Amino acid sequence: MGSHWLLEAAPPRTALVLDSPPDAIVVGGGVTGCSCALALAERGFRVRLHEAREIAGGASGRNGGFALRGGAMSYPDAVARLGRDGARALWCASERALDTIESLAGDALRRLGSVRLAVDEVELEELHAEADELEADGFAVDRLDELAPPLRGLFAGGLRHPSDGALQPARWVRRLAAHAAAAGVEIRERSPVSSLDELEAEHVVIATDGYTHGLVPELDAVIVPTRGQVLVTEPLHRELFVGPHYARYGYDYWQQLPDRRLVIGGKRDAALADEETSIEAVTTVVQERLEAEVERLTGARPAIERRWAGIWGTTADALPLAGRLPGRDGVWVAAGYSGHGNVLGFACGELVARAIAGESPVELAPFEPARLLASSEPV
Repeated sequence: MGSHWLLEAAPPRTALVLDSPPDAIVVGGGVTGCSCALALAERGFRVRLHEAREIAGGASGRNGGFALRGGAMSYPDAVARLGRDGARALWCASERALDTIESLAGDALRRLGSVRLAVDEVELEELHAEADELEADGFAVDRLDELAPPLRGLFAGGLRHPSDGALQPARWVRRLAAHAAAAGVEIRERSPVSSLDELEAEHVVIATDGYTHGLVPELDAVIVPTRGQVLVTEPLHRELFVGPHYARYGYDYWQQLPDRRLVIGGKRDAALADEETSIEAVTTVVQERLEAEVERLTGARPAIERRWAGIWGTTADALPLAGRLPGRDGVWVAAGYSGHGNVLGFACGELVARAIAGESPVELAPFEPARLLASSEPV
C-alpha cells in the first residue's frame, strides 16, 4: 500500500519551462530540494529541479509527520559534541526553521507541541537531564511527571516540547513546491538523474537524503539508507493523543490526526540490520510489532487502513551533510538527516542556497561534508 499522506490530491502550481540554461540544478523534490530551489530563486538564480517520482514521493511524503526542533541526538549529546554554543545555535536554527515552515505551510502544520516519553526510570532520568540542559540555555520545555490516561501506567513520565508540531508532510512539501514554482523554479517530475554528467549548470545540489545511493560514490560510503515503516488505522472512537508522541529513544512514534486516525511508526529495532536498506517495502516482523503497539496504546484493535515505508539517510555522527562536496567543483549536498529531515531538511536546503549565493551562514559549520568525506581530486 502507498502512503496515507500521498492520497491527498496535489494542489495546482505554476508550470514553468526555463527559456535559458539554469544557473543551478537541484536533484530531489522533497523538503530539502524544494526549500533550496525556492531560496535560490528568491536570490535571482535560474533553477531547475529534478524529481525521480512526484514531489514529496520519497521520504518527505512517507514519514510520520513530525516537525521537531533540534536534531537526531539529544540536547546533552549535542552539547558534548558541538559545545554549548554550537548546540544552542543548532536548536535556535531549527526553531527559526519551524517558524518559517509555519508561515508557508498553512494547515499542513499544526503547532501542537510534541511529547517525548520514557519507558522506564533510566530513560526518565535522561529526559530530566535533557530538560535541565534545555532550560539552562533558555529553551522552553515542560516536564510531564504525572501522565494522563492512556499514557499513565505505560510510561514513567516525559517531556513536552511546546514549539514542535504535527505535519501532513506531503501537503506541506507540495505547497513548498508551489511556492518555488511561483518564484520561477522549473520543476521536472518523473525525471530521474542517474549521473551528474547529465547535468549542465554552474551549481548542482544533491538533495536526495537516503535515496542518494548510486549518484555520488563518496556519499554512498557515509550516508546509510535506513528504512522507516509506518501504518495508519481507521478513525478511533475518540481523541487520545494531542500532537506527536515518541518514546524509547525515538524507536516508537505516533500521532493522531484531526479525523482521529492513528499514524504510528517505528519498531525498527526489531531487525536493525534488515532496516539498513534502500528497499521501500514493509516487513511482517515490524508491522506486527506496530499493530501490537496500537493495541497497547489504545486498548483496542482498530482496522489498519494502510501500511508504507520510506527511506532516510543516516550518518555516523547523526548530523546531516550540508555544503560543498570536497573535490567536486560546483557540486553541493544537503542530505543525511538521520530521521529528522522534516525541519532540518528545510533548514539545510535554505542554508546551502545561501552559501551558493555567496553568503557565509554560520549555521552550516557543524554540517560541513568534509568532516566525513575524504577530499579527492576535482572531477
